[in-house]
Amino acid sequence: MLSGWQYRLRSVGGVAAITAFAVAIVNSSVSHTLLTQLPVVGRLTADAPMGAELVFEMATTVVIVTGAFLPLYKPRPRRILDTVALSQKRVMVAMLTLAAIGYFDYTYRLPRTTLIAITPLLLVMLPAWFVWIRRRPNGDAERALIVGDDPAAIEGLAADIDMPLIGYLCPTSGFMTGVSSQPVAAVADGGVQLNGLERLGGLSRIEDVLVEYDIDTAVLAFEHTDRAEFFGALDACYEHGVDVLVHRDHADRVLTADSDAGTLVTVDVEPWDIQDHMLKRSFDVVFSLVGLVVLSPVICAIAVAIKLDDGGSILYSQERTAVFGETFEVFKFRSMVPEGESIEPVDDEVNDRITRVGRVLRQTHLDEIPQLWSILVGDMSVVGPRAVWTEEESLLEAQEQSWRKRWFVKPGLTGLAQVNDAKSTDPEEKLRYDLQYVKQQSFTYDLKLVVRQIWKVGLDVVVTICR
Repeated sequence: MLSGWQYRLRSVGGVAAITAFAVAIVNSSVSHTLLTQLPVVGRLTADAPMGAELVFEMATTVVIVTGAFLPLYKPRPRRILDTVALSQKRVMVAMLTLAAIGYFDYTYRLPRTTLIAITPLLLVMLPAWFVWIRRRPNGDAERALIVGDDPAAIEGLAADIDMPLIGYLCPTSGFMTGVSSQPVAAVADGGVQLNGLERLGGLSRIEDVLVEYDIDTAVLAFEHTDRAEFFGALDACYEHGVDVLVHRDHADRVLTADSDAGTLVTVDVEPWDIQDHMLKRSFDVVFSLVGLVVLSPVICAIAVAIKLDDGGSILYSQERTAVFGETFEVFKFRSMVPEGESIEPVDDEVNDRITRVGRVLRQTHLDEIPQLWSILVGDMSVVGPRAVWTEEESLLEAQEQSWRKRWFVKPGLTGLAQVNDAKSTDPEEKLRYDLQYVKQQSFTYDLKLVVRQIWKVGLDVVVTICR
């Protein structure tokens, strides 16, 4: 795996060379002859630029595209799907920038023919280049890393790992409060060994170590499945495409492979396959965009109704739990008075904080409309376990030990629990439906749940209007 300045130089050089090559190919006489045969582009085609004009056009394109790819020059392993998606996003940013230059009719603008022709070339060649230079070397043995906060657990798990161990990551506090069988004279980033296993730093260095040592598998050795540390390590491994193993004692808190046996079990950090993942995200974007546009008159009417009802704020925001225990701010139309909020789940029938307009909004589910924005930006999905208030989540975790398995799927506007009216007031039933969705999830299954939810909302609206 390339790293450091070697990777940076190769990635920058590759982007510049591929971009220059694409411009040169598009502006050749053969390409211009072929472009004239196209029904729309043919009307834009002009004579191929030559000499200084071609050099100037090429230099402008190379500078813009190379600058647009700046976020991808940092050497960090990514999954192939992420690499392709990120590269194509940067290509579109560069093309929009070049189009803006042309719109304002600057002297160094790129001809529309060139812009149209190089876009599909770069959408294919640049992602392929980044996937190529990020390939792992063939024939290397797998490399494992232990990550945790308990030196005693690190020592114990090291004996159960049958692949080459590079070292371990553990915070300084682990040695100060731990019960390691081997005394440690000094604690610093690196240099501290447990039974010959070298400490490579604290937990904050996990991403750097995954890159620097090209880690294939991370073994988590935490005393507790803490939201920030345990699931933060899972998130880092997910982003870098690293396999994860945990002790069987923690298997009830994570998604695992059913066939695993022994002390260590494999964590299923990516339950969606590539095809369904792409379809799901595409559907999320289209659904949220169409919903926001079509419902814009309804949004305005609801905003006016809330203001006329009690003069308070239109939107209500709350911190909710996302994938791997991360948090995000969700927005809903305010349906309750802000005073007296409690972390204890309360049924709507006995909740005296709900306003007059709010009761209608909740009965028709229209208070959920602002969550379409969270879906559009990627914090939520159309289908998934319901995003729970972070303060309320601690109570639900205490009642249901497997509650955190919901964290392996992006929260959704609707889901199996939602269409079956399972609420947080009955966490056991809610968790049962959520875990059933996690096991059965697929894009076609999502579509079925969306249809059921739309039908359910329609019936609730009709019932509310007829009252």
